[in-house]
Amino acid sequence: MKTMTQATTEQIRETVDGVYRAESRRVFATLIRLLGDFDLAEEAMHDAFAAAVEQWPREGVPANPRAWLVSAGRFKAIDTIRRRARFDESLTVLAEKIDHEGGGAAGADDEGIEDDRLRLIFTCCHPALAPDAQIALTLREVCGLTTEEIARAFLTVAPTLAQRIVRAKAKIREAKIPYQVPSPGDLPERLDGVLHVVYLVFNEGYSATSGDSVTRADLSGEAIRLGRLLMELLPEPEVIGLLALMLLQESRRAARSSPAGDLILLEDQDRSLWNRDQIAEGLALVERAVASRRFGPYTLQAAIAAVHAAAPSAAATEWNQIVALYSLLMRAEPSPVIELNLAVAVAMRDGPAAGLALIDAILERGDLAEYHLLHSARAELCRRLGNASEARAAYRRALALTQQEPERRFLERRLSELST
Repeated sequence: MKTMTQATTEQIRETVDGVYRAESRRVFATLIRLLGDFDLAEEAMHDAFAAAVEQWPREGVPANPRAWLVSAGRFKAIDTIRRRARFDESLTVLAEKIDHEGGGAAGADDEGIEDDRLRLIFTCCHPALAPDAQIALTLREVCGLTTEEIARAFLTVAPTLAQRIVRAKAKIREAKIPYQVPSPGDLPERLDGVLHVVYLVFNEGYSATSGDSVTRADLSGEAIRLGRLLMELLPEPEVIGLLALMLLQESRRAARSSPAGDLILLEDQDRSLWNRDQIAEGLALVERAVASRRFGPYTLQAAIAAVHAAAPSAAATEWNQIVALYSLLMRAEPSPVIELNLAVAVAMRDGPAAGLALIDAILERGDLAEYHLLHSARAELCRRLGNASEARAAYRRALALTQQEPERRFLERRLSELST
């Protein structure tokens, strides 16, 4: 039987775990602003949470856990620097500077334009960094994804990805890249990279690369929050279009998996579960972006999502309109993934044979051979055409490539159905 003290300690630990999941990246971003160093901030953040596990059972959970953690992390970092100063006297000056300047900084309002996480994103997406390093660093430092998760998203190995992140941090340190939101004059040219990273963050939340869940609400929710901040900061058409796209896709979250966590395809989803408030907001934003006549790829993708959102059923979807929009998107931003989506839309409009021919053309060029969604789509079209052997082979190939458990279960069910 648990004692009262044991029960309280366990409850506090659960509270700390919950605060870590909800607030750790915000705490980390603020500590970077205060400490000016990625690695020192990471160490200080973990020290602060360790202190919370030790102190909160005795002192109680503070009214503002995030501010407590930031303050604790700052003091832990100062202690760390002073210990190291025994071997490097120059660190004494740094410790005194942090101690002097950090006093009232922990309670900054993170809902304003000068949001620490927004500052962190612009730092991680600085043009001095290579594009792949910008994305990797943001996913690691802003969103807290593991190196392994990011490596899978990059279709690379974890050690390579880890070195990329280490080099990016070194570049920020050596080039003295400022931790700040760019001035209004510099914002437009910096925006494309930031939008790309925010959308990748959203995609990891909307369709997790691995794990037990179809989605990760923490990541997609954070991407939408950052999208809103960006729109407030710079209401350009593509910023508006990206926010619209994320809202329209997020609106389907509740219908995308069963209560048991199994994947449900778009055509089989219960549309009464779609979030009508998010759809209404997304549709209004699409109209606003399109009306500017200065829109680009994100607005076109949002327009495609809007067609799906407006359809009362899968059968009533305006596939002709979706094919036209994907064709425009291919001209604006050609890529094999967009070509695959176009092929699927053509299959829905013109039949599985037409879509399969387009998918096979992508494979013949050598593109997307390791992309599990291509093989899954190909398997579906072969199944609809009654070609069971080709469908089984494609399902097995998709199964070998996917890292997400719900997708694995879906593909295994399809294979089982074909076997019977």
